[in-house]
Amino acid sequence: MSITMDTTLASLVTNKRRVSALKSLGIVTVGDALTYYPFRVTEPVPLRAIREAAPGQQMAFAAVIRDMRVVPMNARRGYRLEATVDDADFARSRRVPGSTARLTFFSYRKSYVDWVSMRLRAGTSVVVSGMPSEYMGQLQFTHPEILTVAPGSAGTGAGLEGYARGAASGNGAFAGSTDPYASAQSAYPPAAAAPSGAALKYDADTVQEALTRVCRPRPVYHASSRISSEHIHETILGLLWMMGARTSSTPDGQLAGAGSADIVAPTTDTIAVQNGEEKSGTTAESGAEALSQSIPDVLPESVRKAKNLMHRAEAFLAIHDPASTARFKEAIETLRYEEAFVSQTSLLKARSHAHKSAAHSCPLVTDSLRDQFIASLPFSLTAGQQQVIHDIAADLAHDWPMQRLLQGEVGSGKTVVALAAMLQAVDAGYQAVLVAPTQVLAEQHAETIGRMVEQLKPAIPVTLLTGGMKLAARRKALAAAASGEPGIIVATHAAFSKTFQAPHLALVVIDEQHRFGVEQRESLNAKTDDGTTPHLLVMTATPIPRTAAMTWFGDLDISWLTELPGGRKPIRTVVVNEADAATMGRMFAHIRARVDAGERAYIVCPRIDADDEENEGGSGVSSAAGSARGRAAASGSSARTAAGGRATRAAADVIGIDDPYETFDENGETVARPPLHAVAEIADRLQKLPQFQGIRFATLTGRDKDDVKTQVMADFAGGETPILVSTTVIEVGVDVKQASCIVIFDADRYGLSQLHQLRGRVGRGGTNSWAFLISRAEPGSPAEQRLEVIHHSLDGAEIAQADLEFRGAGDVLGDAQSGGKSSLKLLRVVKDADMIADARTRAEQLLAADPELAGEVQLAGAVLDFTRGNETFLTSS
Repeated sequence: MSITMDTTLASLVTNKRRVSALKSLGIVTVGDALTYYPFRVTEPVPLRAIREAAPGQQMAFAAVIRDMRVVPMNARRGYRLEATVDDADFARSRRVPGSTARLTFFSYRKSYVDWVSMRLRAGTSVVVSGMPSEYMGQLQFTHPEILTVAPGSAGTGAGLEGYARGAASGNGAFAGSTDPYASAQSAYPPAAAAPSGAALKYDADTVQEALTRVCRPRPVYHASSRISSEHIHETILGLLWMMGARTSSTPDGQLAGAGSADIVAPTTDTIAVQNGEEKSGTTAESGAEALSQSIPDVLPESVRKAKNLMHRAEAFLAIHDPASTARFKEAIETLRYEEAFVSQTSLLKARSHAHKSAAHSCPLVTDSLRDQFIASLPFSLTAGQQQVIHDIAADLAHDWPMQRLLQGEVGSGKTVVALAAMLQAVDAGYQAVLVAPTQVLAEQHAETIGRMVEQLKPAIPVTLLTGGMKLAARRKALAAAASGEPGIIVATHAAFSKTFQAPHLALVVIDEQHRFGVEQRESLNAKTDDGTTPHLLVMTATPIPRTAAMTWFGDLDISWLTELPGGRKPIRTVVVNEADAATMGRMFAHIRARVDAGERAYIVCPRIDADDEENEGGSGVSSAAGSARGRAAASGSSARTAAGGRATRAAADVIGIDDPYETFDENGETVARPPLHAVAEIADRLQKLPQFQGIRFATLTGRDKDDVKTQVMADFAGGETPILVSTTVIEVGVDVKQASCIVIFDADRYGLSQLHQLRGRVGRGGTNSWAFLISRAEPGSPAEQRLEVIHHSLDGAEIAQADLEFRGAGDVLGDAQSGGKSSLKLLRVVKDADMIADARTRAEQLLAADPELAGEVQLAGAVLDFTRGNETFLTSS
């Protein structure tokens, strides 16, 4: 069976529980497993004899079990297993006297105790790795790592004598050597072949093999309650073995060779070993060649050599089975550069493709609708708005499609700029479509635009099209669009449906563009009847650091609106510890006073119901990387992890929190956190408070039907229900000018940019406004530090930069919002700016010589995968 990166784990891993656990982390194929990168690697463990032990310092040694006993614990149920080990032979190799130590294990499970007892029978040779401590005057190792060594004429005794000879010749300084395994490997001669079946009973054939395994650096992965980091590592090594790897990546840059540590063949109860692939069936040399064939390089050979990077297969091996921490870091840098090169090649190809398409030219005319509109405004445009309108006018006059990103803070006047552009297209005799992410926002846009253009001559038809419309109204809207009559169409995702046709479409404006994928955007290109590509203007209030935007939006021209219109007052942000009852009470009294003054208040919770499973949708945009990270997060990703499992879109409606900051312990296990607050729970609690007696509350969630959402927002704006308890469904575009207070529960679990977006829902009418961030973060924790950033800053770009730095690597372009997987897991927008710039320059040179990548088949495939895997170009929301 030929194994490739696309082979599913279900066809290789015999343990179905493990397959399911890996799937929950987003690991389904061999490629997913190899790109599930560890978040750290342990330092090499030094060899020390028992007499050289220092309490609290990790060490490893070889020894023999002298005796073992199991003692029931009387004070509480369970068992204590104690084994005494003697390192006399090993100590001799260290030129120190031998000694004894105690290995101690505790467990409630008799089956576990029986298993350990079977392994630690008297006379068994073992290699021990752990942290020594002192108990009742004797050195003790509690739950150390144990590898049992197969008996044999060249086993423990011969190995230790060999080690003694190595020590005498100066090769015994294991921990201090340049190659930390050199001494162990030279000291222990290869053992004689173990009896048939010995590999199933013992962990290693020789002391040399066991010492190498416990002492070398080991990767630590983001794990879960269903699968440990060790089992993830074991599975990945088994897959590498199946693909041909027989030895670790060596420092001289070869995939295999003298001095490499053997990768242990997987057992048949873990990996479905194929016929002809038994442990002795493949040489190191042929294994290396097989691995490089199974994992072809993506980077062009000229680029790899110029940058002195590893082969892709070699890098995977050095990450998952590192010979040293330096080797691990070198491999990470290789794959980080690969991500930079693939992503930049993809963006450059997208830009080149756009410039080759034809578009309707929309030049300005005398006494244009655009100029009439600007003259009719009751306020003066800011200098920034005037400049962006001028730039867009020049783009629309071309006969190739405009592709422009308009970034501006909440309230900076993006809608006015977009309407000016749409009027220019209508003036030229064409149609313009404004696509909004929610029905509420689409209705607001349609009402606002209709009011702004009602005085213009000739009259401009404004058509509203949403998925929640009644059938008759929807048919009428679709017919108006299909007529091709010049005008403005305001739509939701309904604009991407097959029933929507706009034959004279010249301009598409997408609001909050991170809510729409590349494929959705491109589906609008097929709406024209003459094969032209519409001009594209994408807008976002999500702050993006300027350097990140310049780097990542390589296929778009970028405009910034940095000035806020006059009359806007800064929002006062207050971080409140939820356990501080006095402050919480004062906050609620303040909100009541603002409501009595005729203002409105939002209360935001991340969950809809108290019984929703928190892990169904914990990542609104990327873990990253957590989850993620792989990032999990990935991502995941999240998580996150940049490499972890991601929420579905339906689950994200249940849990609207953007939680890319999953916390893990030192072993990669997710740390349990308090359950998130729910809309139903908080609404019920608040209505019972004396501060809110006589006040009507409303609730709003993603589960509500569109007509219900519209009515709830109308009642809220009108003051019938002046307090709205909702999920983050109000995050984008909701514009209620009387809203002056927003309370965000579980604020320590949100991304900074999402908090900034939510905060922008208040203060839109020129009144004083407040944002209260309710936190359960521990003092001094990273979560508390994040909240301090948004507490002290109203600068969206500054907040976004801090957000990216807190999140770390990965998921910059990933489609984590809709449950997809990002192709990026290692690249860091802020820290790797120079690397990305270098990759972009080299990608430009490559595409100039080979525009279709005909000579780089693997790179072309990676670029295609990247484009498909990154359906959004923004996750910093």
